[in-house]
Amino acid sequence: MLTMEQIYSIRKKYFDEGLSLRQISALTGYDRSTITRYIRMEDFSHQIPLRIRRGGKTDPYRSKVREWLEADQEAPRDQRHTAKRVYDRLKEENEKLGLIFDLSERAIRSLVARLRAELSQAAMVSLPLLHPAGEAQTDFGKTIFHEKQIRYEGHHFGLTFPYSDAKYVQLFKGENFECLAQGLCDIFGFIGGVPKRIWFDNMSTAVKKILSHGQREVTENFRRLQCHFGFESNFCNPESGHEKGSVENYIGYSRRNYFVPVPHMDDLQAYNGDLLERCHAHLDRAHYKVDRLVSELFESDQSQLRPLPAYPFDACRYAPVRTNNYGKFRFEGNSYSSADTFRSCQLTLKVGAHQVTVLDDRMKQVVVHPRLYGKGKESMLWGPYLEVLAQRPTALRYSGFYEGLPLPLRQFLDSCEMEGKRQVLRLLAKTDQGHDLEQSIDRLTDAVKMGVHDVDSLIAAYHFIRNKPEPILKNPVPQHIQIAPDYELDLSVYNQLMGGAACQKR
Repeated sequence: MLTMEQIYSIRKKYFDEGLSLRQISALTGYDRSTITRYIRMEDFSHQIPLRIRRGGKTDPYRSKVREWLEADQEAPRDQRHTAKRVYDRLKEENEKLGLIFDLSERAIRSLVARLRAELSQAAMVSLPLLHPAGEAQTDFGKTIFHEKQIRYEGHHFGLTFPYSDAKYVQLFKGENFECLAQGLCDIFGFIGGVPKRIWFDNMSTAVKKILSHGQREVTENFRRLQCHFGFESNFCNPESGHEKGSVENYIGYSRRNYFVPVPHMDDLQAYNGDLLERCHAHLDRAHYKVDRLVSELFESDQSQLRPLPAYPFDACRYAPVRTNNYGKFRFEGNSYSSADTFRSCQLTLKVGAHQVTVLDDRMKQVVVHPRLYGKGKESMLWGPYLEVLAQRPTALRYSGFYEGLPLPLRQFLDSCEMEGKRQVLRLLAKTDQGHDLEQSIDRLTDAVKMGVHDVDSLIAAYHFIRNKPEPILKNPVPQHIQIAPDYELDLSVYNQLMGGAACQKR
């Protein structure tokens, strides 16, 4: 190949000096075809340099081995080619064709290592994805919190809108389907619409199986949720969290900004309602990239939302259980109570993110438990069993219900005869039909503290506390009417007329 100086000399002789091809060939010694090529050349820009690589003995097998390794991506990890298996397979195929395979195992190991590095680099390349208005991303993160002084190793559920950077978060005790559905329902209801498309990772609550070509076999519950709200779903590739980087970053951000210090609350559902308000107030901030407020950009997101469906989605699932001789049953490794009339029978559970509702054979509600998370826990609601205790008051002292009563009420019951205990338990059993047993126990305890000594007085004091009238407020008086001064009643004169002791003024 001629240098640029030699090419320049040829072109100068032809174009400037007017020499013919034969004359230039005689002067330079180059053949006429070479001279013609450079005279006719019009583009002398730098060309993209080609990497010069010496051919190796493994080159004839490179494409085949790469094909095998690419196919391995769809196979289970323990059924993929090792370098030894590649070597053996190449050797077997050559021997079947009657060819000599003269490569060492070490050479094949080097080839496999190079190809795996190439495939790994290709998989690591991240594309900057554009998200139009109305699209959202979701994910769960781990969070510790306390409800009613009980510590939970829970999870927070985040939903973000990458277009506007609007973000919302909810707190749960788990990351099951019911928590996912409840989180979506609560956020959809709060913002007044449903995102057109939502990005998920491959959580087992939504994805049953990862298929080829990016397809997913989703769970029936997830498809039901999707049909109800009408959103489209996108699932990230395995181990590719960058594909939904907006919510991935928000999971850590929300943990640091909303859940530090570790939150304490009396009611998780009420806390989640306040949390949505806090998230919405945080929209009045500058966008990290665009010179506008997030709340302004979020208006574009909201304009693209699907309308809420006509009927609310019941974020639950149903599960059959069987009770034992005590009317109790086990669910997800925890024990729950039903009622004394449901011994050794089949019941149905309506399982939500926060509650477990026990239904009888007619799908009528029996009792509602807080849902237990973890293993080996028990939820015992004594209300449905109080009528049985009233019939057998001698068993009261040996029940868990007795142990959970406040000390003043326990001491009063200890002093009662059997009939007195029976009356108190029946009062509580009747009260439990209104689902306020804990409040009734508190009122009975307050009645005991009033100094009552018998059951009739206790019940009367209980009803007084329960139905105690609120203070009567003064009627509003127009401003043009003069307000009369307050005055005090003096009843002592009436007391003297009746021969009693002087009555204090009040």
